[in-house]
Amino acid sequence: MQQGKTFKTLFAAVLAAVIMQADNASAQITQSADEAVKGMRVGWNYGNALDGNSGDVNNMWIEKWTDRSPAAYETAWGQKQASPKLFQMLHDAGFNAVRVPVTWYPHMKGKKWKLNNLTWSPTDDPISSKVDADWMARVKEVVDQVLASGMYCIINVHHDTGAASTAWIRANGNTFSAKKSLYEALWKQIAEEFKGYGDHLLFEGYNEMLDGYSSWCFASFAASGQYNQTSAEDSYKAINDYAQTFVNTVRATGGNNSTRNLIVNTYGSCDGRGNWNSHLVEPLSKMKLPADKAKGHLIFEVHTYPDMKNLQNARNEVDAEFSSLKKNLVSKGAPVIIGEWGASDGTGYDTDYKNNLLEFAKYFVAKAKKENVATFYWMGISDGADRAVPRFTQADLRDAIIKGYYGDGGYTAVSAPAVSSVKKSNVIYNILGQRVDDFSKPGLYIVNGKKVLKK
Repeated sequence: MQQGKTFKTLFAAVLAAVIMQADNASAQITQSADEAVKGMRVGWNYGNALDGNSGDVNNMWIEKWTDRSPAAYETAWGQKQASPKLFQMLHDAGFNAVRVPVTWYPHMKGKKWKLNNLTWSPTDDPISSKVDADWMARVKEVVDQVLASGMYCIINVHHDTGAASTAWIRANGNTFSAKKSLYEALWKQIAEEFKGYGDHLLFEGYNEMLDGYSSWCFASFAASGQYNQTSAEDSYKAINDYAQTFVNTVRATGGNNSTRNLIVNTYGSCDGRGNWNSHLVEPLSKMKLPADKAKGHLIFEVHTYPDMKNLQNARNEVDAEFSSLKKNLVSKGAPVIIGEWGASDGTGYDTDYKNNLLEFAKYFVAKAKKENVATFYWMGISDGADRAVPRFTQADLRDAIIKGYYGDGGYTAVSAPAVSSVKKSNVIYNILGQRVDDFSKPGLYIVNGKKVLKK
């Protein structure tokens, strides 16, 4: 028994090493954006970790009270550091992609953090363009762990955007002009660091970028009168300018980045859901597909947290949302991913909220699969100390997500008998998620979403 277990462990380790080596050594990325989105299937966010930061120029508590090591930031928000076992657990459960949010500004050289007690003045002590080597090394280590498990990995620029006073990337023309060179320098470094990586690594240009008012839902919503057309148009132009700059900068680094699949988010990563205001759809309708010499290698991203007042309401919202995504984004020539999703906490709602959440999760993922949209759940299914074990904090939610994609039978790790039923008409991928036509050679394949061992 122990011999068999040892062999299985050794086989898994060797396979993981082969996968990572093959992915990192690819001479050119040929997998299209559509193929990558289908290959990612269902994903998870390694959140509140590498995106950790103080988030307030008047309360720079991480900088004040820690040694500012990569570990200090990664664990500052109550999480344990990632390990290969965490990502292998996710992969073995049926997940095939991990989004790794990364906040960069605390790790960009030049800051001496001249704190007046807990206060930082970005004007007097600005960030500079050079990323700290130890931070880049930790980001690379986590990326390698995800890829070694056989999954896709997305890295981004995260809380450098958003509503916090520390956010230096804002959706307005003046900020874009002032910060463009810094933004380009950051992405050039990231792109150069990962230039040799294969098609399982994707870049996301920015997270939830907001205007100067920190408006959610749509640009200038937080302005006087809840809308200012001039300001809104300026913000949507800035989003498109950042997106184009991101694509141009990554492509210019060459190598695998010449055709790497890249992700651009709508304003605020807003999903356009709802009919209570006519401007809600603008983040989608005003979003442009960046010009790109590498055709078919761009992806749009939105985030969604539907209202769970009751199950049918949530389903209706999801149906309307996917219809809008198809009309306003997919029609522009690129697939879509839901980079973050979840549901409201149900406070004051149905007493059967938990069951409704599980049913909703299953419905949401099944609907996304039907619409060829990959989904990334926000964080909670493995949280806090559970990441170090590792184990699932919400095993029932994990099961609902997996069943939503694979059906009530769930995810089958290896199913040799299924080989006999494979037909040429089936969509077949190799273990790297690459489409294959030849199923005659021995090896591991993915057929209809399940791993199949061909002997």
